[in-house]
Amino acid sequence: LCATVPFRAALLSYLAPLGDAGGELTFELPDNAKQCFYEDIIVGTKCTLEFQVVTGGHYDVDCRLEDPDGTTLYKEMKKQYDSFTFTAAKNGTYKFCFSNEFSTFTHKTVYFDFQVGDDPPLFPNENRVTALTQMESACVSIHEALKSVIDYQTHFRLREAQGRSRAEDLNTRVAFWSIGEALILLVVSISQVVLLRSFFSDKKTTMTRVGS
Repeated sequence: LCATVPFRAALLSYLAPLGDAGGELTFELPDNAKQCFYEDIIVGTKCTLEFQVVTGGHYDVDCRLEDPDGTTLYKEMKKQYDSFTFTAAKNGTYKFCFSNEFSTFTHKTVYFDFQVGDDPPLFPNENRVTALTQMESACVSIHEALKSVIDYQTHFRLREAQGRSRAEDLNTRVAFWSIGEALILLVVSISQVVLLRSFFSDKKTTMTRVGS
């Protein structure tokens, strides 16, 4: 997996494998649902799992990471965002899952970035004994700067999406509150009119004659 799926794009499969170098993904997590991902990792490889809930409910989700033997390396409940770094202690398939099973009505949009190992060098002979040329050094510096820019852009997009979701939710609540106030005002106005008319209307009295 090498690219980020657009926001609000649901996964077609329940279990989704990642590529050889991890990857990042944004996916829909329905209520009472759980999504798991798998990655084959070589012993001694440094990995980092970073996730954030973009939209939905209280912006929280359960996350769990297990090694090939099923041992829990990381477990957090109802987290909005977090980052966890570890070094693989054994070869095999590592599994990490996101759970929204505690939510009954609200589905979530979750973003994660799973980094496995270091990025390959920009030049195949970058680790050679001789020094890099001036152009090669400039290319490496530009490459590192662009990676930082991409990382910042991703986090800003996540913040923008989260802020937009909060604004839309607030707008919906304000709209429903305004409609409710309008209905209450209409009912009170009609009740006042009916009450005032009853004060000024002629009341018919009934005469009853009592005979001896």
